[in-house]
Amino acid sequence: MTAFDAQRWIAEPAKDSGYGRTPFQRDRARVLHSAGFRRLAAKTQVHTAGSDDFLRTRLTHSLEVAQISREMGERLGCDPDVVDVAGLAHDLGHPPFGHNGEHALHTVAEPCGGFEGNAQTLRVLTRLEAKVPGAGLNLTRASLDASCKYPWSRVPGRRKFGVYEDDRAVFDWVRPAELGERRCLEAQVMDWADDVAYSVHDVEDGVHGGYLALGPLLADPAERAALCADVAATYSDEGADELSAALDELLADPVVTEVAGYDGTYRAQVALKRMTSVLTGRFVASAVGATQSRYGTGRVRRYDADLVVPRTVRNQCALLKGMALRYVMRTRAQESWYDQQRTILIELVGALTRTPEALDPVFLPLYEAAESDAAALRVVIDQVASLTDHAAVAWHRTLVAARA
Repeated sequence: MTAFDAQRWIAEPAKDSGYGRTPFQRDRARVLHSAGFRRLAAKTQVHTAGSDDFLRTRLTHSLEVAQISREMGERLGCDPDVVDVAGLAHDLGHPPFGHNGEHALHTVAEPCGGFEGNAQTLRVLTRLEAKVPGAGLNLTRASLDASCKYPWSRVPGRRKFGVYEDDRAVFDWVRPAELGERRCLEAQVMDWADDVAYSVHDVEDGVHGGYLALGPLLADPAERAALCADVAATYSDEGADELSAALDELLADPVVTEVAGYDGTYRAQVALKRMTSVLTGRFVASAVGATQSRYGTGRVRRYDADLVVPRTVRNQCALLKGMALRYVMRTRAQESWYDQQRTILIELVGALTRTPEALDPVFLPLYEAAESDAAALRVVIDQVASLTDHAAVAWHRTLVAARA
């Protein structure tokens, strides 16, 4: 890494901690010790946080992404702490109730530019976390760049984006204009680690929770075709034939078929864990091997290379995401609690807009200093997005339900 990569938005005096830490090791410590990172323990991944001791939260998911990112990045020659930071930090901007909450806040935040969890992550890292006034955690340029999954502004036709317009100054400092939308290798490693983690682990959680049974897929060609159609429409630009071939190969793997009759016993849990371990290792090793085949086995980092993921492996990962969507998320989305989640967040934004004195002491001065209605709304959105699932319910009970 260069001195340019190690620069911070606000220059800091040299810190002699006695440990000889690199700037990127300090970045990692800042994320781990941040309030936003702790709050991920009570934020939904797929299932409501706290609903089952087995199921993942945003915190455990982030730890898993960081572990996969670090090992994969280190094998390629990336700075291990930079990819670790990206994995730990990538979901800091996600609101209560997972993607359901994200969609609700996007609707109500339309007057101030919408809401996107990845853009919110940049805002948390560079503005909202209490570490360095005016700079959030004041991470290095390399660590912030590695955390940018979608390095572009909101544009029509693209739901995902990585920066709000009022955070444009720091974004442009992190990413000089000549980079365009190209992502650094560390961000690509983190993104693939995120895909691998949530595709494999959401299926594991779905099987364990009784929402997803692999047996019907093995037995029913029509159901497999329907799954492939779902994936083609949602997660992949591949055709049905390519997805079908990848699914057949995936379902023929002994580590997958062994889970088809999952019954929750110790033996069944061992088989389920074997499946997640084998698939995770395979998806990671395939990407590392393919990238090294193209660029050689020397150290590559930043903009030296792009991550190469074999087509079949990418398709199988997309199919696992499709299983979680088709058999877990859509099933859960039919439950009345999911409608209530959206209502809670939308009504909470409305209540705080009417009674801003209820904002946390961190956010109230920002609201009072806002120069427009849109800027004031963004502060309210920041407040609501920062809440855990349980805190959102409690705030709604106090500010909305008790006053109805």
